[in-house]
Amino acid sequence: MTKLYLVRHGETFDNERQIMQGQTQGELNATGIRQAEELSIQLADIHFDAIVASDLWRAVHTARILAEPHHLSVVTTPLLRERDWGSFTGRFIPDLKDIKPWPNDIESLPMMKDRAGRFLDFILNKYPDNQILAVGHGIINKAIQAVYWHKEMHEIEKMKNAEVRILDI
Repeated sequence: MTKLYLVRHGETFDNERQIMQGQTQGELNATGIRQAEELSIQLADIHFDAIVASDLWRAVHTARILAEPHHLSVVTTPLLRERDWGSFTGRFIPDLKDIKPWPNDIESLPMMKDRAGRFLDFILNKYPDNQILAVGHGIINKAIQAVYWHKEMHEIEKMKNAEVRILDI
């Protein structure tokens, strides 16, 4: 069995300002760096065979902090990227809540769940019977858990920045 430690990246400047980041790179703020450093200490005594992250900078930066005590390099994959928010990207999140219908350029939930399933397959095929630390984003991590638990995404509790959840896959 493969044990997946699924982490959401640390807080970013755009998280703090409530800006829809989507697939932009993002940058950890001081709180996000501290969150990653604190989580790194908590996970320091756990053996990991690999550390995988989204290829977006906010996740890579978090993963590198978490990798330090393990002396592992970070493997990146676009499968762990955040939802593509299309024309909502860069906008103030509270301004978006009443917009109906959403624009067609936003990645759909079925597409997200498909990508989440491909990520789980990637982990199982590349790292069978290993312990993997994976740093992603709020919504793709929700999709991964929805696929894993056979639930709808709205049934999965939102992850906080630098939160970890463990899945036996």
